[in-house]
Order: sequence, then structure tokens, then C-alpha cells
Amino acid sequence: MTRVLITAGASGIGLAMGHAFDAAGYEVWVTDVDAAALDQVPGTWQARLCDASDEVAVADVMAEAGTLDVLCANAGIAGPTDRIEDVALSDWRKCVSVNLEGAFLAAKHSLPAMKVAGEGAVVFTSSTAGLYGYPNRAPYAAAKWAVIGLMKTVAMEAGPFGVRANAICPGAVEGPRMEGVLVREAAAKGMSLEQVRDGYAAGTSMRSFVEASDIADMAVFLGSQAARRVSGQVIAVDGHTENPDPKV
Repeated sequence: MTRVLITAGASGIGLAMGHAFDAAGYEVWVTDVDAAALDQVPGTWQARLCDASDEVAVADVMAEAGTLDVLCANAGIAGPTDRIEDVALSDWRKCVSVNLEGAFLAAKHSLPAMKVAGEGAVVFTSSTAGLYGYPNRAPYAAAKWAVIGLMKTVAMEAGPFGVRANAICPGAVEGPRMEGVLVREAAAKGMSLEQVRDGYAAGTSMRSFVEASDIADMAVFLGSQAARRVSGQVIAVDGHTENPDPKV
């Protein structure tokens, strides 16, 4: 049976990925820092409590999981919503640690076995903020931009061993995490929650948010043999962003 491990896999995009890979016949491993959320994942999955930015914990889980067919380096946090000059260094470091260092550690400790196997796929979760930047979200945008650079490097280093790497850039994804972003952004911009929400949708060609399942379906494709020659690519699943910071 093919095996996938998804970091931050107990909720949101990660949980949707778990269900999509499960439906595709994969043995599903998920890690998360939320013990209560892990208790709610299907009992047929392998669930492990793990901080994505803790190298010892990540290395232990990867060793236990063994050779992966697909790694979804998905762990991330929204970080602060504030002007650059008002962002605390501790908040910057926490956001970068989870979003960027978490992706690096997951790749670092899964790639050796993939290289030996001569195949595998790493799917990084970046963001449209990693393509365009975003005002009042400097730590998040910087980290997600760097994830793309990390992905490109993994694709170059691991490609000769038959291992692929790609990045998905979600747009505004419906769910509790995005609701928190909208609330904080509304406060930062002095706008209503409805104005900010409408602005996000209006900034896309399809005038809509996306669902976690849309991201999950793309991850399954990138991990599959149908994408066996797709590597080093940045794929936005966002309804096509026309304006990353619309004013409505």
C-alpha cells in the first residue's frame, strides 16, 4: 500500500488531504500539535502528536513511518496581522519557524528514504501570499515565499533520484483559520468583516473562496503517477488571483 504523511493533518487543509488520500487507497499518517483534533481523525489512520518545528520529534515520526510515497509538508500558522514596524520579533520567528522550518524539517527527514527507494513526491503547502506578498502579513508572506524556494531546491536535489517536489498555493480557503485572518485584517484596515471577505472574493477571476477539498484533490494528483513528470512547479488553487489586495 502506498503511504502518505501529512503534517498538520488533523484539521483544515491537512485533514481534507488525509480524507482524499485515504479515498485514493493510501495508508495515511498525520501529525499535529493539537491532541484533541488528532483524537478525532479516523481510527484507520496513523496519528502522531508532533510539533512541526521540533526536529527531534519530526525525525522520530519519520523514522517510525518509514519510506513515504508522498510527503505533504502542510504545517502552517497565519502569524500576526500588523504593519512590519509593529510586528514583534518573537511573532515573526514563530511564524517562520512553523511555516518554513517545519517544511524544511519534514523534507530533511523524509527525503533520504525516498532517494533510496528511487521514487516519491513531496507536496509543499505554500500560499498565494508566497506569490504576491501581502500587506500586514509580512512573516507569513515571507515564509510562504521561502517555501517555494525550498521546493525548487528539493526538486533539483532529489530529481536525479526519481523524487519529485511541487508546491500548492491556496487562495482564501473557507474555514475557521481564514475567518480569524479576516477578523484581524478587518481590524487592521478599519473595514467591516463583510468588506474584507467580499474583497478577497472580488480579487479572483472566479469571485469566490476555495474549499479545503480543492487543495486536497490537487495534492493527490501531484502525488500520483499521473503527475510522474511534474516537478518543481508552483500551482495556485485560488480561482485565479487578479488582485491580491483588493479594496471593496
